[in-house]
Amino acid sequence: MNRNKIIYWVFTGFFAFSMLSGAGMYLFNYEHATENFTRLGFPVWLILPLAFAKIVGIASILQNKSPLLREWAYAAFFFNLALAAGAHVAAHDGEAFGPLLVLGAMLGSYFYSKKVSHEKA
Repeated sequence: MNRNKIIYWVFTGFFAFSMLSGAGMYLFNYEHATENFTRLGFPVWLILPLAFAKIVGIASILQNKSPLLREWAYAAFFFNLALAAGAHVAAHDGEAFGPLLVLGAMLGSYFYSKKVSHEKA
């Protein structure tokens, strides 16, 4: 395995684990998610659709079957994480670092996916 592919999988593994952990928390610790969404000013009806969207998005990135679907998944995750970080900054709760860290991993995954796919061609 070459260097770019290893870097890609490190970023993608951390990113996927983080997103799936968040989805799991939404599904299995709904009360905690409800408290956080309420504190940040988001409607709680978003919790379950967001959990399922995270699962589907990660599946589409890991499967790499449709380049268009993969691009849309990365775009959706970018907005999800950027808006989450912004909400934490606006709430002054000091928890913006987590979404920003995962956003960095997502960007690393995205850019290294491009490098790996260009190496195949």
